[in-house]
Amino acid sequence: MDVSAAASVPKSEIYLADYRPPAFAIDHVQLTFRLFDDFAEVEAVSDVRRQEKGTAPLMLDGGPYMDLVSVAVDGEALTGNAYTLGSDSLTLHDVPDQFSLRIVTRLKPQENTRLEGLYHSGGNFCTQCEAEGFRHITYFVDRPDNLARYSVRIEANKARCPVLLSNGNPGDAGDLNERRHFAEWHDPFPKPSYLFALVAGKLGVLSDSFTTESGRDVALNIYAAPADLDKCGYAMQSLKRSMKWDEEAFGREYDLDVYNIVAVGDFNMGAMENKGLNIFNSKYVLASPDTATDTDFDRIEGIIGHEYFHNWSGNRVTCRDWFQLSLKEGLTVFRDQQFSSDMTSRAVKRLDDVRLLRMLQFPEDAGPLAHPVRPEKYIEINNFYTVTVYNKGAEVIRMMHRLLGADGFRAGTDLYFDRHDGQAVTCEDFVKAMEDANGADLGQFRLWYSQAGTPKLTVERMRDGNQVTLTITQSCPPTPGQAEKLPFHMPFMVGWVGADGAEIRPTIAADGTWHEDGCLLDLRQERQQFVFEGVPEGAVPSLLRDFSCPVLMTSDLTEAEFAFLSGADTDAFARWEATQTLVSNLLVRVVEGDEPLTSLPSHLTDAYGAVLTDENTDPALIAELLMLPSEIDVGQKLKVLEAEKLHKARETVLHLLVKAHGGVMRSRYEALASDGFFQDQDAKAARKLRNVLLGYLALGEDGEALVKTHYDGADNMTDQMAALSLVTDSDFACRKVVLDDFYAQWKDNTLVIDKWFAVQANSKREDTVEVVRALTNHEAFTIKNPNRLRSLVSSFSMLNQVRFHSEDGAGYRFLADMIEAVDAINPQMAAKLVAPLGRWRRLEGRARDMMQESLRKIAGNAATSDDVRELVEKSLT
Repeated sequence: MDVSAAASVPKSEIYLADYRPPAFAIDHVQLTFRLFDDFAEVEAVSDVRRQEKGTAPLMLDGGPYMDLVSVAVDGEALTGNAYTLGSDSLTLHDVPDQFSLRIVTRLKPQENTRLEGLYHSGGNFCTQCEAEGFRHITYFVDRPDNLARYSVRIEANKARCPVLLSNGNPGDAGDLNERRHFAEWHDPFPKPSYLFALVAGKLGVLSDSFTTESGRDVALNIYAAPADLDKCGYAMQSLKRSMKWDEEAFGREYDLDVYNIVAVGDFNMGAMENKGLNIFNSKYVLASPDTATDTDFDRIEGIIGHEYFHNWSGNRVTCRDWFQLSLKEGLTVFRDQQFSSDMTSRAVKRLDDVRLLRMLQFPEDAGPLAHPVRPEKYIEINNFYTVTVYNKGAEVIRMMHRLLGADGFRAGTDLYFDRHDGQAVTCEDFVKAMEDANGADLGQFRLWYSQAGTPKLTVERMRDGNQVTLTITQSCPPTPGQAEKLPFHMPFMVGWVGADGAEIRPTIAADGTWHEDGCLLDLRQERQQFVFEGVPEGAVPSLLRDFSCPVLMTSDLTEAEFAFLSGADTDAFARWEATQTLVSNLLVRVVEGDEPLTSLPSHLTDAYGAVLTDENTDPALIAELLMLPSEIDVGQKLKVLEAEKLHKARETVLHLLVKAHGGVMRSRYEALASDGFFQDQDAKAARKLRNVLLGYLALGEDGEALVKTHYDGADNMTDQMAALSLVTDSDFACRKVVLDDFYAQWKDNTLVIDKWFAVQANSKREDTVEVVRALTNHEAFTIKNPNRLRSLVSSFSMLNQVRFHSEDGAGYRFLADMIEAVDAINPQMAAKLVAPLGRWRRLEGRARDMMQESLRKIAGNAATSDDVRELVEKSLT
């Protein structure tokens, strides 16, 4: 077969409206993998039955990256016209209604740079089958609504692959001839092919056990390179905490005898929830205080939890089709957010989630790649593993949790899991379970799944004596394919803070219910009024508490009222939002009005001063309150993005705050010094605040000496990285010395060197584009490793707004060049780089033209993959 020709056939769009159940189902498959140094042979014996009446042929999904060796039906080899082999399919003609199908394929995992299907990397064989990787292993009904039971036998050289793993529970194992051996695995639960997994190689193992609530003992194993086993302990403890939490919070108990995790260095995703055999990017498993920051530890715990929680929300109940991806991902992200909130600080975790949504998802919703949480069509499904599907999907689940209450939501999930266990279902099925368990009507709420875009809310007050009417108006801008939007149903949380700083609870006339953390307003109409009785003069509304719905909001609150809330509000999000709004409003005025910024408004200076001297609030939350809104966040509020002007204005605000409060900052920084490293929440909070203060103090006269001392004295990666980031961003004389020292110290640790690349990609120095391009030729850089690619290229293009939008267009050209280079090796990773080039509508003049030209360059390349072409063409329209 001409692989290159077959691979170049463009895919056509697939529509949700065209969904039909598969004509044939495979109930059981016996897979035998024979792994060798230069190829792999896969034998698949499937029990096939016809589901659709008639005589239609059996069409199996396949791909150009394997060779068909043989195919047989009920033991009889097929030849001639009995089947048709296409570029992406195998069609069997005249098959009976029920039969045994045997297919043998040959693969070359060692040449698989796409890291999809079966590949060989770092001395190990590994699979990645979500979303459509299984079709590159064997010909199959490779879709999520085909649930089968899998039995697997793996054969390999015993010395090179002593560890042989697959899904389910272990079976027989033993030696074979020619120094080979085998292992068998049996998964008793039906699953779609995307959840199949195999790992074979030379790995060390950290073992433990967990006793479930019902008394079953589960063997737990984390496999990694032998040299990395000492960094797996935190992941193991996170797994055990996840298992316990899911039993207590959702009543979900683990169901197999063994739970295996494997850490691999080359992986397109963060991790994969394959039933009983989770494959993880090593970045989200390996951690020690020397090599991982506090943020890394929290992220590892969250992702370990996420993949474990998928055992029920994704595996036992899975997606009917890929349009329903958020059914499992949105729900599971919400579950891991709740878990992390219980393990750390609920307030700070919520702010982290909101920040990510605003930095990544809101721009997606506002651009050419905007799509609903449940898309209506796609060409390449890998392109819909997006922050909209995952994180906005989680916000949709969170809103249901808010509307129904914790008990009502738990009743809904219990019904959902009981009703649909072992099935492939839809987002509609999940919402229906919530309705049925609570006697609720979520008809209008379903619009969150079908309408794209970020709703905009405007809140205005009208006072009549002690009666205050809040008028809330909602709208949603047009998005591709959706010019008109219907009003959303959303929970809007509001509180009231009296002039003395105390919480008050005025009476709500209708469509509102007071809860422990505020009044829940049931927002359903384009324009809706809520009347509060008994609101004293001077009381200020605390709006959108806990970020109760994913919206952009403006209100008639004054600057003085925001300053008041920044110190008095008891809701962490609303307090944080008040400080963010004060700075954002100032920056927008400066950038759009060309105001010279020589001093700060007194209410802003006073607000930050009050936060700095607050000794009663969690230091981690104080750190959040002190951080200015990001340039990306403020940039979304500008009519036209002027990245350089915005950057300079934000830097000026930082300098002016240091000028006003440098002494207090220095005193509190010194008071937070620790005599040693501790990993409890109090120590982590203190480190976070101390490092935020260091960021301010670095701008002072003795900033270089202070930062260098912080770097030299760091006894953990959190403090070392905080100092390294500030040095890298600076013109300090010690800059090159520190960067070289860090590299020399950690050059043998892949994950730490990823940080070294990322910190340089995020530098706001004017030479950053040249530095980043030069780093692609560094001895430690390779575009074949997804982590290394993300650390340099994605960090630069997604997070470094001012330097990506360099005035000469060098940032755009660099990204276009990298997309084309990566596309030739790993189209899935190349596609993940495209989004920043689609935001030309927020620019004007030459900048807009240069970004479009970079897109046209990629589109004009005949070798561009379907993965990349789909996103580039959408970005240009």
